[in-house]
Order: sequence, then C-alpha cells, then structure tokens
Amino acid sequence: MLNLGNGTAGSPGNRDASEASSSQELTVGEILASVLPTPHRRPSLSREEMRRQIAVKHGEIMQILGLDLSDDSLADTPQRVAKMYVDEIFSGLWDESFPKITVVKNSMGYDEMLLETGITFNSTCEHHFLPILGRAHIAYYARERVLGLSKFNRVVEHFAKRPQVQERANVQIHQALCRILGTPDVAVVIDAVHTCVKTRGVNDHGTVTRTQRLGGRFKSDAQARQEFLAALPATAHIAVG
Repeated sequence: MLNLGNGTAGSPGNRDASEASSSQELTVGEILASVLPTPHRRPSLSREEMRRQIAVKHGEIMQILGLDLSDDSLADTPQRVAKMYVDEIFSGLWDESFPKITVVKNSMGYDEMLLETGITFNSTCEHHFLPILGRAHIAYYARERVLGLSKFNRVVEHFAKRPQVQERANVQIHQALCRILGTPDVAVVIDAVHTCVKTRGVNDHGTVTRTQRLGGRFKSDAQARQEFLAALPATAHIAVG
C-alpha cells in the first residue's frame, strides 16, 4: 500500500513519517493502472515452477550449442540462469514486487525544484536479452506531497527489472511518480549504455542513449525546463558501462 499522511521533516530529502497519520491510501493496482504496461501476461505458474521450466529450456539451448552439461562448470548453469531470471533481473514483472512507498504532507511548504541525479540501474534489452546499464535523473515540484529520496531509486529499480526498451521505461517511471506525488510537475531523464550496441552488431563502445519525459511545469515553463536540463551531467561524462 502507498500511505498518504501528515508528517514533518527538516529537509525535503529526509522525511520522518513515524508520526504520520494516514489520510489516504493508494493500492499498487491503482498506481500501476496509470502506467503504460509492458507487453506481458501474468503467468499461471508458481515461481518455483517457472524456475524449473526455465532451467529445462535453458539447458536445451546450451545442449543445442554443443555445451557439455556434465562439466562441473556448466552443470548448474541452467538452474542459476532460471533463478536469476525469476528472482532478480525480471522480478519487476510481478506487481507484488512494487516497493512500499510512503508519501507525507508537504508541511514545510517546499515549492522549489527537487532534483536527484545519477540513480543507477541495470535493465535488460527485450530485443537481445543483454544488459542496459543506466542512470536516471528525476526532478519534481512538490504540491501537497513529498517523497523520501530513496523511494525514487526503488521506483526506477522496479521498472528496470524486466525486459525493457529505454523509451518505455522512461514513460513508466514518469507516470508512476506523477500518480504517487499527485502532480504532473515531474521530469525524468534516462542515460544508458545498451550492451546490445556495445558488445554485438556495430560494437560501438562510446554511445550513450538519452531519453526524457517532461510533464507539467517542465513542459510548459521554459525557465523550469532549462533549470532542470542545465543541472544534468553531460552524457559524455556519465560512466554507466
């Protein structure tokens, strides 16, 4: 559940919600209903059965490639891959893995831009199942609600942990934060290195891809937009891969 309460804090990035009294609750379903979906149907299998079947299928792929699964180094690889897929790198496919997030009332009346840069994440390209290594930069203008800084990282992580394209991830993170914060005044920029470009195909080691989703004041107010964009690190100086 997402709890909306009354709280006090000494700074916008250090919220103490221990004294907050809940005044509104949003379910994870309500948050995700406003988010662009990933092409995905919820499987009917248990996590354990998913791991078992993936291990079998991955073992078959290895055998097709001529790998000797009786070798000590390879014998447990199908199980390791299956566990990694279900419990780690694709865990964001499950709604129940969405982080528990508490927002508090903006009792300090903070009305300037809050910017968090360099949120690191690892995702997976849905075209080649190779890593996407990135950093997200998020800003918002608070209205009635404020959010602890680590929660931005957790929202980014949730949408990163699934097969992705960068554009969709950018939109999903933006839409979720707009719903959580109760404002359209949210900006999300993502810089990422795609290893499907770096390690195969053109083998380009220098490319960084930047996407952005600007809403509310960041879209309509040129000064706010410029202040945000000017504060971001240059892509050439971002070590993401």
